[in-house]
Amino acid sequence: MTDHKKTSKVETLPAPEAGRRVLIKGQQTKAVIIDAALGLASQIGLEGLSIGALAEVTGMSKSGVFAHFGSREELQISVIREYHDRFEAEVFYAAMQQPRGVPRLQAMFDNWMVQTSAEIDSGCIYISGAVEFDDRTGPVRDALASSVGSWQSALRRAVELAQEEGHLSRASDAHQIAFEIHGLILALHYEARFLRNPSAAERARQGFSHILARYAVASKTQRKSAAD
Repeated sequence: MTDHKKTSKVETLPAPEAGRRVLIKGQQTKAVIIDAALGLASQIGLEGLSIGALAEVTGMSKSGVFAHFGSREELQISVIREYHDRFEAEVFYAAMQQPRGVPRLQAMFDNWMVQTSAEIDSGCIYISGAVEFDDRTGPVRDALASSVGSWQSALRRAVELAQEEGHLSRASDAHQIAFEIHGLILALHYEARFLRNPSAAERARQGFSHILARYAVASKTQRKSAAD
């Protein structure tokens, strides 16, 4: 009697190749889950995430989702890392094409404005996460704080480069400048998302221009006038 049992493609592959394909498929599935989780967290917050809610959104079983993360906490951390990677690519790395100094700092702020404006309706993981985890301890808070801290360091370094290039005063405190820029984004998010202020974005742009003007290196003409 002939055995007509079908053999899967994976079964006919050499063991290393079969294992590689299974690994790739697993990574692709996990990426789909994280993408869905990020969209969900943007709407309901990191605390709203659960294996069950994500299984419902993705159409997967709870055990299928759980197999990729192992815990709700690891799921939340994976979402934070994914958000950070996307934020870094769209805001920071996109600005690296600009010359060092104010042009690059301006590009970073402009990109950040675009990102924030796109999140007015959905919400920002950094901002909503801070509200959820500001008074807590644990790995999720640590992952969130580390991501925000990494971005703040990059922003501060961009300010320092602007000082080194002679665009901003070296006598100024780079931490203070970065703090004020960060404050503009927080104010924008609050005014636009909560208060629905239609002029919030323009006020944030004006605020950034004022910061650059306030900390700019005075020209020779300005210094001469001040001396006179």
